[in-house]
Amino acid sequence: MIRTKVAIIASCAAFAAPANAQDGPLNVLATVGMVADVAQNVAGACANVTTLIGAGTDPHYFSATPRDVDALAQAELIFYVDRALEERLADVLDNFRNRTPTVGLAGASFDTDALLQDPDADGALDPHLWMDVSRWAQIAPVIAENIAQLRPDCAADLARNVADYTAQLDALHRWVGDAIATIPEGQRMLVTAHDAFYYFADAYGIEASEAIEGISTASEASIGDIREVAGFVIERGVPAVFVETTINPRTIEALVAEVQAQGHDVVIGGALFSDAMGDTGTAEGTYIGMIRANTATVTTALGGTLPDWPEVLQDWAQEWDISD
Repeated sequence: MIRTKVAIIASCAAFAAPANAQDGPLNVLATVGMVADVAQNVAGACANVTTLIGAGTDPHYFSATPRDVDALAQAELIFYVDRALEERLADVLDNFRNRTPTVGLAGASFDTDALLQDPDADGALDPHLWMDVSRWAQIAPVIAENIAQLRPDCAADLARNVADYTAQLDALHRWVGDAIATIPEGQRMLVTAHDAFYYFADAYGIEASEAIEGISTASEASIGDIREVAGFVIERGVPAVFVETTINPRTIEALVAEVQAQGHDVVIGGALFSDAMGDTGTAEGTYIGMIRANTATVTTALGGTLPDWPEVLQDWAQEWDISD
């Protein structure tokens, strides 16, 4: 359940704001694009939001360079997801906590019982919250509240932006559910390189979600892992499996080869955006576009059909020259 009062990891009141703090847009840095895009939609003209970890880069493996540390030092407000995602960046973020408001959105937006856990890591958090649009929408008011603390004159605009953007995400959430529901029963099974899609499965009626690697990509896939998932694919008659844009496709290719070696057929249904969005300047480089692309890839590869795109998202579609 979303918290009624935001527990901000670093209280903005503890920091001395520069004399010109209210002059111009707030300088906000987000670790990953899924956060940055929501933050920019919420902030509007009140903030300039930059992304630290770019498209195609695995945040589990990302380590800060001196240039990255400098970017963090220039920020007036920092957003990240959780130590379970930005694993190698966590200590750097902790160091900045004493000088810059630094907000972990998983902890600041949700009670623990609202989140899924990693079954292979002693109940550690599964950080891939953005795969459930309804959950991810709940970070929008948290982002707005933190920006408003540093730009109080923007509070009314931020509230309007949150309302407008969450209405779009509500429509997107319903569209994803409608799309997955068109996949024939018995084929709603999502097999991927790593466990980034439990929230997607939980929210949208996926019957089973299996992966070769765990929630953290720091773990290495073994031949045994590949054979175990191959057994699942064969037993359940899974028609398609999926590579991911931030993970080397060789494990999924090995899975397909193992299934075929046992006399069964399976294809690679396409590439999914898991821990990073698409390239900047593309539809998939937005959060809405990322979820739309994943849903289209999964639905069509598993035998479903896409419903009409929501009316409230037509302006977004026109902006990116996307037709139904």
